[in-house]
This record gives sequence, C-alpha cells and structure tokens, in this order.
Amino acid sequence: MRIEIKAKDDFWGRAFHVEWEHQFPGRKLKLVGQETYLAQAEWLADLERVASQCLCRVVQAPDIPERRSWLKSLAGSIRPK
Repeated sequence: MRIEIKAKDDFWGRAFHVEWEHQFPGRKLKLVGQETYLAQAEWLADLERVASQCLCRVVQAPDIPERRSWLKSLAGSIRPK
C-alpha cells in the first residue's frame, strides 16, 4: 500500500524514520515519490504506533499520484473569492 508520513516538522519526520528503523529493522519503507512510501498493509498498526510516538500520522496515499494533483487543482478553482 502507498502511505505518506505527515510530520509536525522535519525533525519529527526524521525521528519517525529513525524510530521505525530501530523498532523494525527488517521492514523497509520504499520511497516511491517525494513523500510517498510503499509498505505492507499488515504493518499499518505498527506504522501508526511509531508515528504517534514521533508527533506524526500515517495517511494512505492515492494509488495514482496524479489524481491528488488533479483534485487539488479542482479544489483551488472552486474556492470562494
């Protein structure tokens, strides 16, 4: 599954990855975009637990990254002026 790690700031984002590597050295998150990673679905509870320890949260990323850009462009065009 595709996930994004949403951190309070860069420090906590790095802390998440350090802590994940420490707790689960055999579970590698594969970077597939600027902020998107591939992870096993069965890791989700562990990812969320480590994220909560590091002032982060885990969100499922879209399977098609272009879709998010498209949706953001639509949302921007319908905002009230």
